[in-house]
Amino acid sequence: MAVLNILSQPTTPWPTKTASFSLYSCNHYYTNCYIFSSYDRSSMRSSLSSLSKAVIVSAKPNLSSRMLPQSLKSGTEVHVQAIDAGLGCSWIQDSSTCPDTVSNNGRRRRPLHSVFPSKPAEVSSVQDLFEFICSGPLLNKLGMTSEMVAESIDKWLAYGLHLCRLFQLNELYLTIPQKARFYHYYIPVFLWCEQQISHHSSTFKDGEQVTPIVIGFSAPQGCGKTTLVFALEYLFKVTGRKSATVSIDDFYLTADDQAKLRESNPGNALLELRGNAGSHDLSFSVETLTALSKLTKEGMKMKLPRYDKSANNGRGDRADPSTWPEVEGPLSVILFEGWMLGFKPLPVEVVTPVDPQLEIVNQNLEAYYDAWDKFIKAWIVIKIKDPNCVYQWRLQAEIAMRADGKPGMSDEEVMDFVSRYLPAYKAYLPALYSEGPNGSDPERLLVIEIDEGRNPIP
Repeated sequence: MAVLNILSQPTTPWPTKTASFSLYSCNHYYTNCYIFSSYDRSSMRSSLSSLSKAVIVSAKPNLSSRMLPQSLKSGTEVHVQAIDAGLGCSWIQDSSTCPDTVSNNGRRRRPLHSVFPSKPAEVSSVQDLFEFICSGPLLNKLGMTSEMVAESIDKWLAYGLHLCRLFQLNELYLTIPQKARFYHYYIPVFLWCEQQISHHSSTFKDGEQVTPIVIGFSAPQGCGKTTLVFALEYLFKVTGRKSATVSIDDFYLTADDQAKLRESNPGNALLELRGNAGSHDLSFSVETLTALSKLTKEGMKMKLPRYDKSANNGRGDRADPSTWPEVEGPLSVILFEGWMLGFKPLPVEVVTPVDPQLEIVNQNLEAYYDAWDKFIKAWIVIKIKDPNCVYQWRLQAEIAMRADGKPGMSDEEVMDFVSRYLPAYKAYLPALYSEGPNGSDPERLLVIEIDEGRNPIP
């Protein structure tokens, strides 16, 4: 049997054979509309515009009814909206370029999007996707059972479709690595963040203004944290929450102040360039995080600081404030990410054997809790087995940039760059992984171990 989303008028060519599409591609738009039938190319074109309703006549035999959302149970009658053949935009297009349609009750519906691939689709049923989700390595960490996944399967499917749109992927032709990245990583983390937001909101009394929760992401360079946060920010947007994203990079010293730091620590390679503790404007970070936490009302706005790493021939400088993005309240969540977020000072006898140059860095780290960590109410720590992965990941990125004809560091320059961070990784990661960030609540801490391919592992 074929499953067809009748809310989509395809802009790509129709399949030449009987359609066979995945259930999870359907439940995404204004209403749940499904047809369990088979159409060839000619009947599709003539039938879609005239259908007024459809009846689900059967479900996947090996998927029990208790595992199905109510809208998918056998015998459910589903009303079908009329289709305007003149509308329809490719799902990879931005919604701002697609016309809206208005339903009979006057409510504005989302733009129409094609779900039809231009090549044979390798797709799975809801049952297959359900089993794939349940095989993910993070479910136990999140305290989620297969029954809980089944009850919320509609959300999983919708979030997956949103991510496909964000990354311009066809939901009917996802590779296993792409499915794993979405359903084993990004969506579980998003659900965890949603839990933290709910818990945070519950701590306020009726009538009190709820401040945004700050979620910290501590993850080594190159491990994919920026892309993870990018995906989370998009999911918050499409689900109606306002968020702001800042990085510890945004709080680097200005070029002039970095030069002063370098001059005051002659011969210390760890403080020669930006990166380690001491190279950040902590008062500026306190000012920024405090201001963001006060964006609790409509109309309240502020600009988010940004750092330009390409300035001064790569030495970097704070970007011109005129280029900073603006964020508007009320914020639900602030996503704060950084490679050394959550590092805490250690006894001198621990850091000196790693690298004597770390002593001053360790002293500088004393002030970072009050500037950063105390603002963070929930933590996500991305754990790696070997800090040397950072070198490999950075090297891969630079090789890819050079292959694309863009300027990139040589292998030697990559080694020199990463070598300025490795001592801190070796000194501070063990305590971060075993004890958690300074002042963190174990109930509000999610540790995700990833492999060399940047994928979560049990």
